[in-house]
Amino acid sequence: MSPLVSIIMGSTSDLPVMEKACQFFEEMEIPFEVNALSAHRTPAEVSDFARNAQQRGIRVIIAGAGMAAALPGVIAAETPLPVIGVPIKGSVLEGLDATFAIMQMPPGIPVATVAINGAQNAAILAMQMLALADDSLMQKFVAYKAGLKQKIVKANQDLSQLQYRFKVH
Repeated sequence: MSPLVSIIMGSTSDLPVMEKACQFFEEMEIPFEVNALSAHRTPAEVSDFARNAQQRGIRVIIAGAGMAAALPGVIAAETPLPVIGVPIKGSVLEGLDATFAIMQMPPGIPVATVAINGAQNAAILAMQMLALADDSLMQKFVAYKAGLKQKIVKANQDLSQLQYRFKVH
């Protein structure tokens, strides 16, 4: 089984955030790979990865990066595949620096950007992209969304059972 999604992070210190994407793909049974590559410390390896990802069967790349957050943009510059950037919180600017760095790409080099530490939403977006060409994945995604709705319906039912003296039913 070849990976469809590649999850890249600048260093393993980003794993606690990026692991949420791994967990989502595991739950959805979507093959993925995980690597640590640095746009600043291993630029040749990043370039090699980006140039060869499509030929290896990768369809979507999720790149998490903090501070200067060059990784998603450097990858996007060298691959035809869609890249989703995850800004990682951790600097003195609480992740805003990474968010702006990932969002402010020049014309022709887009990087989709999710919320700070939003690796789970990056994985969900990647699944939506993959599902456009895969009916079974689309059905799985529709079921996932229905499950989200059911969680809220149940939560609301649970809240209705709370008993307080001044709570109006």
